[in-house]
Amino acid sequence: MEDVMLAGRLDLTTLDFAVEEVPVPVPGPGEVLVAVAAAGVCLSDLHLIDGTLRVWQNDHPKLTLGHEVSGTVAVIGPDVPSSVTVGRRVILQAGQSCGACELCVRQRPCLNGRTRGVHYDGGWAQYALARHDTLVPIPDHLPFDQAAIIPDAVSTPYAAIMSTAQVRPAQSVGVWGIGGLGAHAVQLLRFTGAAPIIAIDPLPEARARASTFGADLTLDPTAADFTDRVLTATTGRGLDHAFDFAGTPTIHDQATKVLGLSGTLVLVGLSNGPLTLTDGIGFSVRNQRLLGHFGSTPEDVEALVALTTYHRLDFTNSISAHIPLTNATDAVHQLATRTNNPIRLVLIP
Repeated sequence: MEDVMLAGRLDLTTLDFAVEEVPVPVPGPGEVLVAVAAAGVCLSDLHLIDGTLRVWQNDHPKLTLGHEVSGTVAVIGPDVPSSVTVGRRVILQAGQSCGACELCVRQRPCLNGRTRGVHYDGGWAQYALARHDTLVPIPDHLPFDQAAIIPDAVSTPYAAIMSTAQVRPAQSVGVWGIGGLGAHAVQLLRFTGAAPIIAIDPLPEARARASTFGADLTLDPTAADFTDRVLTATTGRGLDHAFDFAGTPTIHDQATKVLGLSGTLVLVGLSNGPLTLTDGIGFSVRNQRLLGHFGSTPEDVEALVALTTYHRLDFTNSISAHIPLTNATDAVHQLATRTNNPIRLVLIP
């Protein structure tokens, strides 16, 4: 193994991003070194680069980005269980627990957890360090590119649907924003039996994509007959659940106007703006709920791997392009400009 490798690094002071040579990390106690096979490019990575999201609890001058990572175990550090072997195909959880609080003792996620590619170096590199308990084995038939995006791109909407909203079969659902998260939300809602699934996006390309992912109806949110068409599709009852995957404040009022009795609005897309609902009295009278959602649990990722293992889910259509790690700046630009309206761009070392 060489002593140096390529990595996509963000200067946390200047916010300059570049692919550069860095030393290959050495695994410490309880850690392994993973040879990266694929790494997803997420909107969160872009927001770190443009300064919309600021890194906290990290005193290092530079950071390797990337929290959607797959690869093979290359080097095993000390004190790693014998069940972890060199050559094992794995994905890496998008973060790790603090390991100290009571929740971690009970193996539950906590707010003191640390995110890969935010609090410590991520997987936009030829090699990545990982704590052994953040490895999730994957089957031989699951391609590395599809596996890499399961943590976050797939697991975040999965957790929002299954845990936060607790969507049940035959419930009506609206999905605002058919990007990397929203497209998978449509696919997962189809899997869970939600009906009808209404996909909402101003871009014709995104609406077309939603149809291929399983939406029953696609709508332009700016259309004059938008509200009427939602109510018609739900036989006048309105939506049981509305998901904001775009992080756009204007969605909230539009969504609540088409929510039914006891309907739920789930905020998944991140926004720094204030949360405002114009009809506060109506929201309460209709017994509606507003729920925030962020990320997923390790159990969500493991469940999704099991579902792909048994061919219940397939993410072939989720990979918009493979881009060499050396061209990571191009990938960032393509996502920022929405070139070809990507679902997920994947970096290949």
